[in-house]
Amino acid sequence: MPAYSFEALDAQGATQKGLIDADTARAARGLLRARALVPLLVEPAVNAQGSAAGSGLNITLWGGRVFNATRLAIWTRQLAGLVSAGLPLERALSALAEEAEEEDQQRLVASLRSEVNGGSPFARALAQHPREFSEIYSGVIAAGEQSGQLGTVLERLADDLEEREALKNKLIAASLYPAIVTLVAIVIVVFLVSYVVPQVAGVFASSKRALPILTVMMLALSDFVRSYGWLMLGVLIAAAGGLVVARRQPAMRLVMDAAWLRLPLVGKLARGYNAARFAATLAMLAAAGVPILRALQTAAETLSNQAMRADALDALVLVREGAPLASAMASKKRFPPLLAMFARMGEQTGQLPAMLGRAAKQLGAEVQRRAMHLATILEPLLIVGMGAVVMLIVLAVLMPIIQLNQLVR
Repeated sequence: MPAYSFEALDAQGATQKGLIDADTARAARGLLRARALVPLLVEPAVNAQGSAAGSGLNITLWGGRVFNATRLAIWTRQLAGLVSAGLPLERALSALAEEAEEEDQQRLVASLRSEVNGGSPFARALAQHPREFSEIYSGVIAAGEQSGQLGTVLERLADDLEEREALKNKLIAASLYPAIVTLVAIVIVVFLVSYVVPQVAGVFASSKRALPILTVMMLALSDFVRSYGWLMLGVLIAAAGGLVVARRQPAMRLVMDAAWLRLPLVGKLARGYNAARFAATLAMLAAAGVPILRALQTAAETLSNQAMRADALDALVLVREGAPLASAMASKKRFPPLLAMFARMGEQTGQLPAMLGRAAKQLGAEVQRRAMHLATILEPLLIVGMGAVVMLIVLAVLMPIIQLNQLVR
């Protein structure tokens, strides 16, 4: 039964908006009148192709996402709870549509419900909204439908989304303080060099006395910043833009991502993060009953680092040719040896999904430990570095004053 969005007036003259299930728009108006509502506007929530018939869903799909990472995890968890409790998928989606706080979310869930009511598989209904549900999300749901364990698969999917978001938030939190300190330090130094130093040191320039070498160097740096500061900013912006354009070229992005992995500290962090994401996705797909080749292909597509993605696809070729997964992963040195070790244990014990899940958790914990360790080292280094630069600027200002005092005496 299709869903219709409506706008109607109640007995008090207030405008009511929402969704209603009916066979036709005329039937929807009849249902609204039965509720003592005067229909003003009744239109399909979605058309046959799954796109919006009205402007509301178009704004959602083309202007912004309904579900961010956190909302999607919560929604998946709610749906998993309803399905695991024995509620039919159609009724579970109806309940979530009624409980949705935002109109855009209500429209989206109602469109999913309409497509499921029309006989479409849930995974196909999700695939009609690629901005909201990734191919991995739809693929896992499809595996759950085929195996008849949709509730269990939804629980695992919710767990994966929550763990991935938690790891991402911890990495952001670890890098936030050093980033703020660096930005504040740059702003303070630029202000001191471009404004304070010329104002103070200019007073001593008229004394016809030779200024200390540190003051002369600081004045020269100040003149350079004041004369070419905007040019330097433009060059930096152009360089950043060129970097973005270069990363859009597959060959250049592959080279840059490979070089990023070779960096001393952040390289290991990037390797661990991508390996943890790869292992978690592969474990979830394997547990859902997805064939290993398809699971490897899908898990490889989750890797943001193109060099590691290329290695994962090479491992897929080796597995397709008959090599064990552990041997294929061990041959790719960019992946941590821990992943190959757990994969070998899983193949030997017949518990590959569980072992891959353990590998993902251990790799994620290692990434968090490295991120916190790196942040712990960077914080005092940034503070000491900022203090040293400010001290040099202060000395450049104070040294002429000390020299003038000595002359007065």
